Amino acid sequence: MALLPVTLAAAAAAAILNIWLMMRVGRVRVAEKVFIGDEDNENVIRRMRAHANFAENAPFVLILIGAIELTGKGDPWLAYVAALFILGRIAHGFGMDGGALGKGRMIGTIISMLTLIGLAVVAVLIAARVM
Repeated sequence: MALLPVTLAAAAAAAILNIWLMMRVGRVRVAEKVFIGDEDNENVIRRMRAHANFAENAPFVLILIGAIELTGKGDPWLAYVAALFILGRIAHGFGMDGGALGKGRMIGTIISMLTLIGLAVVAVLIAARVM
């Protein structure tokens, strides 16, 4: 049996999602011929922010998932929370493109915020020995 299987799977999914977001930035850079910075190009800025926002949130979520899993208090719900976070970040990535997919940005943001708050509360409760 793997040590920390939920954390391992979540980290793998996050790594793949990070690569996907990087590739999306690269594709829009080539299409818009913007190779350094953003040159105030809205499409480049949107893709860069989607990637940066993921990089800002994912480490905290992964650390909390790993810490909670180490305590043994995450069964069975922790895997579902990790999967929901990844799905939310995919929605956010698409949503940052705007247009018809724009609602994905709000959905992804809300899922990320609720995930962070929820995991932080659980971590505090575990540390306080309430859970």
